[in-house]
Amino acid sequence: MKILFLNGVKISIEKEIDITTFLEKQNLSQKKIAIAINGFIIPKKDYQKTIINEGDKIEIVHAVGGGI
Repeated sequence: MKILFLNGVKISIEKEIDITTFLEKQNLSQKKIAIAINGFIIPKKDYQKTIINEGDKIEIVHAVGGGI
């Protein structure tokens, strides 16, 4: 098992996987989100080639519309 942190919460994954697969396993859509790993924003075009490793700190934020 590999331990990492998702939005500050410790979670485990079975093996190193790419961001796209990780999002699918977490039941998260790729639409209207931004992802940073260890403080670096990952462009959507790089999700499939970016591997999540043990100890990574992943932050996922969802875009929210609104205003006055």
